[in-house]
Amino acid sequence: MEINKLGEFGLIDHLTKDIEIKNASTLKGVGDDCAVIDHSKDFKDSVSLVSTDMLMEGVHFDLTYVDMKHLGYKSAMVNISDIFAMGGTPRQMVVSIALSKRFCVEDLEDFYAGLRMACNKWNVDIVGGDTTSSLTGLAISITVMGDAAKEDVIYRSGAKDTDLICVSGDLGAAYCGLQVLEREKTVYYQQLKEAQEKGKDTSNIEFAPEFAGKEYLLERQLQPEARGDVLKQLREAGIRPTSMIDISDGLSSEIMHICKNSNTGCRLFEKEIPIDYQTAVMAEEMNMNLTTCALNGGEDYELLFTCSIGDYEKVKSLEGIRVIGHITKPELGCQLVTRDGQEFELKAQGWNHCDN
Repeated sequence: MEINKLGEFGLIDHLTKDIEIKNASTLKGVGDDCAVIDHSKDFKDSVSLVSTDMLMEGVHFDLTYVDMKHLGYKSAMVNISDIFAMGGTPRQMVVSIALSKRFCVEDLEDFYAGLRMACNKWNVDIVGGDTTSSLTGLAISITVMGDAAKEDVIYRSGAKDTDLICVSGDLGAAYCGLQVLEREKTVYYQQLKEAQEKGKDTSNIEFAPEFAGKEYLLERQLQPEARGDVLKQLREAGIRPTSMIDISDGLSSEIMHICKNSNTGCRLFEKEIPIDYQTAVMAEEMNMNLTTCALNGGEDYELLFTCSIGDYEKVKSLEGIRVIGHITKPELGCQLVTRDGQEFELKAQGWNHCDN
């Protein structure tokens, strides 16, 4: 169905007509000039948390290998992750989309299906947004609002000398998943070009990408998960992080954000960085340095946090949490200790969106 058959408001109604409100703080969602939100309904003495991200086709995602449902899911999760990184609870989401005439109503239905799947997982209400036309491809802007008790908000600026540096999950898998997708895209276009040069009909070209054994890497790239479960683990264990950030641009970049904001240095130990087996295999297959993938790959959306050295035994006992280093005095700088004991200065080489 062409979008102009519904019109802007008809499309919004179509996509949001059966949204169920889950949070007491959502007094009014879609259907008025503004959403009406009162976060005091969920937390007394709370503060509001707001995070926004813009995703551009050709810069942040490639529709050659990303379908609209996965795109919707990922768009929501990466924003929800920001609220968790501050120690908060995500409550509401506003979604704005600019799209060209090549998209149809069914494409937007798929996008919203993924979006709502992610929101339903964390009980987030979609309360509004906007749609408009685009001449340059698909653009997505998402704002997530949440709350936290004032004393529970975790900033990047609270790390102190001797604090432990900890990370959830494993690192580098999302980056390796992207490399798999880019490799298969290149192979596909090569086959397409060869067929065109031979004068063959390319409308029915059969292409079978080599994804066997790479399922975990693809899932990490296409369907990342916000780690609200880690916050729950920490609270149940009685651990209060002194600083925290989610890993969107790479471990190296994120720990340097914490150190800059906290006016500290750090020592990361290469041998302690958690890496999945499929990531290691893929890095070797593509002749990539495994540690570089983990330090600078990005898009893992794991939680990187610091906590008191006195919490070591508690952290050590938590499943899926790894101590990978410690905070130092600022004059010692940010260092990576290699497996053979050498020290190198950490550099923030994560992907800079503005460079593309």
